[in-house]
Amino acid sequence: MKTLALYIHIPWCIQKCPYCDFNSHALKSEAPEKQYVDALLDDLSQDLNLLGSPTIVSSIFIGGGTPSLFSAEAIDRLLSGITQQIPLQEGLEITLEANPGTFESLKFSEYRAIGINRLSIGIQSFNNLHLKLLGRIHSAEEALAAVEIAYLAGFENINLDLMFGLPEQTNEQMLADVQSAINLQPSHISFYQLTLEPNTYFHKFPPQLPIDDLVFSGQIQCQKLLAESGYLQYEISAYARNKAYCQHNLNYWRFGDYLGIGAGAHGKLSLFNTDNIIRTTKQKSPEHYLKNNKAIVNKIKSEVLPVEFLMNQLRLKAGFNSDHFQASTGLELATLEPALSVCVNEGLLVKRGNCYLCSEQGWNFLDVVLEKFIT
Repeated sequence: MKTLALYIHIPWCIQKCPYCDFNSHALKSEAPEKQYVDALLDDLSQDLNLLGSPTIVSSIFIGGGTPSLFSAEAIDRLLSGITQQIPLQEGLEITLEANPGTFESLKFSEYRAIGINRLSIGIQSFNNLHLKLLGRIHSAEEALAAVEIAYLAGFENINLDLMFGLPEQTNEQMLADVQSAINLQPSHISFYQLTLEPNTYFHKFPPQLPIDDLVFSGQIQCQKLLAESGYLQYEISAYARNKAYCQHNLNYWRFGDYLGIGAGAHGKLSLFNTDNIIRTTKQKSPEHYLKNNKAIVNKIKSEVLPVEFLMNQLRLKAGFNSDHFQASTGLELATLEPALSVCVNEGLLVKRGNCYLCSEQGWNFLDVVLEKFIT
């Protein structure tokens, strides 16, 4: 059987964070759980019609928004409805994104009971000043308590999201945040830099951020601390102990197939034929999605396939090999020339057998690497 991942988007938050460019919407009243779960299951049914071969789901990721605003009962009905439509791989990773507020964390044991086996908690910082500047509605104390509650609920596979390069943040504070996360001993830490994305409040009214050189030096110090504490960096912003890599995200980065259901969700399907690789998108507005959840389908043009592939694969420390490039895109490795040889000669990429991976310099300046492949 062919395998693919399933992403489920729940678009509501208690309030919109000023840095967030995800498809999230402040909840003005009670979330329409039943109506939205019905729409998700109908959405999945329509997407399954795009598949041409028997397929099994290898991972599920419920993101947002704040999926932990939904009750365990609603999530359980959703998962049950999915299993009635498509088989799930035995023991598959099922991730739920959650905020560390008291309201959400009290549901953790219920989520574990219905089969959620990986929890991704949006901590962002353990510093109350920085949480306030980021518009977060939880405190550092609630963040610590949420992780403890997750452990008590039986979660062994926990990811903590951390941001750096925050307004008024010093390198010492950056290191303190990372050390606080390490002290909690999660299986996985996502550690990424705050960026001012278009169509966000911070982009329109930018806060004063630390200068780039200081942020970069702090990042290097934090990466060293993570490595010394047993957290292997396997992707640009992902660190794991004991190889507890996020299986769902690995599928993205390896240019695997996935379905995306929910308001604003995206999917990518090769239709098991590299001559016909498509992207699917759904209505971004929750209100519009509930009225029309039909996918918009676009074929990925062959001339952009190389960059689509590389912008995912080169995020991984392991890089890519030529056989996988050909199998995933249907293109010969020569399609990447002359940019591939230029990057090797300039020391941005390293060639090991039939594998290509970023050097330390290429890793730190991945945008520069990818620009060379844009025709």
